[in-house]
Amino acid sequence: GAQASVTMALTSPAGDQGYPGKLDVTVTYALDDHGALAIDFAAKSDAATIVNLTNHAIFNLAGEGSPGGIYGQRLTIPAARYTPVDAALIPTGELKPVAGTVFDFTRGRSLGDGIRDGRDPQIVAGRGWDHNFVLDKGATAEPGLAARMEDPASGRVLEVLSTAPGVQFYSGNFLDGTLIGKGGHVYRMGDGLALEPQLFPDTPNQPAFGSARVAPGKPYHHRMIYRVSVAR
Repeated sequence: GAQASVTMALTSPAGDQGYPGKLDVTVTYALDDHGALAIDFAAKSDAATIVNLTNHAIFNLAGEGSPGGIYGQRLTIPAARYTPVDAALIPTGELKPVAGTVFDFTRGRSLGDGIRDGRDPQIVAGRGWDHNFVLDKGATAEPGLAARMEDPASGRVLEVLSTAPGVQFYSGNFLDGTLIGKGGHVYRMGDGLALEPQLFPDTPNQPAFGSARVAPGKPYHHRMIYRVSVAR
């Protein structure tokens, strides 16, 4: 069960940022007895509107200031397809297979393998990975595995679980040295990554992606879990 939790709430009035409906949102962070952090997003609206919430925490399992950044770490994403993007990094609406590309993380791959592959126009467009992966599990009632990250040198493992059908993988491509972190370390490109479970980006404009619509009597809920361990 939960060892400690905190709930934060926000009310977004109708018309805020151009969206219809008054939206009441809560986010609950709960730490369990095994050190797993669960995040529950919930939202309800008094009019039809769209909602898609996630977490943008950035991780580097090798630790603060590691000279190789994330490039020596391994990532597994159980997704046979991904959503390619245009030059503005907006999904085109296609669902493409990952097989035979640098987007194939189904068996795990080193993050240094492919991030500078100038032969792949998707990598060039994003300056690395900044793409949504179509999880094989789809949307689920209970959180299922969305991604697994491992640092072979330390054995540290991060698993990300979610009820959502997709996960956005961002390889820190736009970290440009202007942010200074703890210990005075400068955050550069590739010094961390984000794994963001969610509905597919641009879902409201892409019929093939499903629906991000909420309405009275049709609330929104997304549960995700960060689970950490050490590989033996």
